[in-house]
Amino acid sequence: MRHFESAKPGTTLAGYTVMAEIGRGAASVIYLVQDPKSKRVWALKQVEKNEPKDQRFIDQALSEAEIGQKIDHPGIRHIERVIKSRKKLITLKELFLLMEYVDGISIEKHPPSTFEQAMDVFKQTADALQAIHDAGYVHADMKPNNIVLCENNEIKIIDLGQACAIGTIKERIQGTPDYIAPEQVHRRQITPSTDVYNFGATMYWVLTHQHIPTAIPKNNSLVSSLDDSLIEPPTPPTEVNPRIPLRLSDLIMECCEVDPDDRPRTMRDVLATLESVEDDITELHSGSTSVSPPSEAESA
Repeated sequence: MRHFESAKPGTTLAGYTVMAEIGRGAASVIYLVQDPKSKRVWALKQVEKNEPKDQRFIDQALSEAEIGQKIDHPGIRHIERVIKSRKKLITLKELFLLMEYVDGISIEKHPPSTFEQAMDVFKQTADALQAIHDAGYVHADMKPNNIVLCENNEIKIIDLGQACAIGTIKERIQGTPDYIAPEQVHRRQITPSTDVYNFGATMYWVLTHQHIPTAIPKNNSLVSSLDDSLIEPPTPPTEVNPRIPLRLSDLIMECCEVDPDDRPRTMRDVLATLESVEDDITELHSGSTSVSPPSEAESA
């Protein structure tokens, strides 16, 4: 992975004043910046093309911006504008995405500690994903690191870098090994069911702190993959963590089905089931709402 030299605080990039570096990707750097006129704070993603092979990163950023500007939902980070920098007025060598600054922490770094928090995060995420699907797209990389929980307890889905139109067949395998759907590994059509699978794997991890088996081998090699028939089914979540209600465990297992036709049809269906199991959680826990599995003393 090519190393980017960080712009120092006080530097001007694309007309904005750099305050700090806040993230990095395979071919990008994200800065916290301020508009010198309005004083508004933004996130600014810088993508550079130094070699011909870097064109795919430019194309991916342009696609991310196009999709992000078409979706208006409070649970999805807004992309305000694209700023292009050309060499000799022809070749696009660098671009910037001016994005909403999301002040929060991902649920990968700080998972929900109670079922109330987890269910609230799950419902908000399902609703935001449905908005992406309603606009004709799939996020295609749903995972805990792409769900940011803000101080007001509202979530933001970030990183539309792998998002694509419904029905896209990608030339390259894209996705995160511990959450990737079989159709992504085998380069079949990407559909809303792909997000259902990724989201199911995300819920599984949040509630068990374990990953489901996927079509990516244990060595995380994207070169080789397992046939659908060889993908080991995950252990039911309620067997890993008895605090999980059976209906919620069943929903997660359905979301993680290998065959897309066996998963919930839409994210709206997932949301409806999540809303229906909240009473089960209250009844099952009898006042104890911790996501962590019960201790031996509690189980006795």
